[in-house]
Amino acid sequence: MARELSVGEVARRAGVAVSALHFYESRGLIHGWRNAGNQRRYSRDVLRRVAVIKVAQRTGIPLAEIASALAALPEGRTPTAADWRRLSTRWRADLDDRIERLVRLRDQLGDCIGCGCLSLKACPLRNPADELAEEGAGPRLLDAGDG
Repeated sequence: MARELSVGEVARRAGVAVSALHFYESRGLIHGWRNAGNQRRYSRDVLRRVAVIKVAQRTGIPLAEIASALAALPEGRTPTAADWRRLSTRWRADLDDRIERLVRLRDQLGDCIGCGCLSLKACPLRNPADELAEEGAGPRLLDAGDG
């Protein structure tokens, strides 16, 4: 039987705060249990799961998507390279889309600063070609992710 790890051991080895582990567990990203002394314990596979979480977060993947992807993995088994390929493939299209939007934003940023007013009516970044006016008065968003 593999040796179980304390929350402090996992935090130290994974390079995260104990509070991050508690947060991940509260969101269903990792799982642990309490031993007879009521101390939190984790199996060793949690180290790889935390590594996957950290890499996914660094690429901007929302925690809900990370949780969904990790839920598809067998519990109690260290995620493999094949698991990672499946997970990362799920996220690639979203990342490509975000990269494209960021490149477009970067390329338009000079024009925005040049206008001096950052007008929501005429801003080429927030409201290109005043597209939002066609939807009526009041606040409108171009992307569902804006806010």
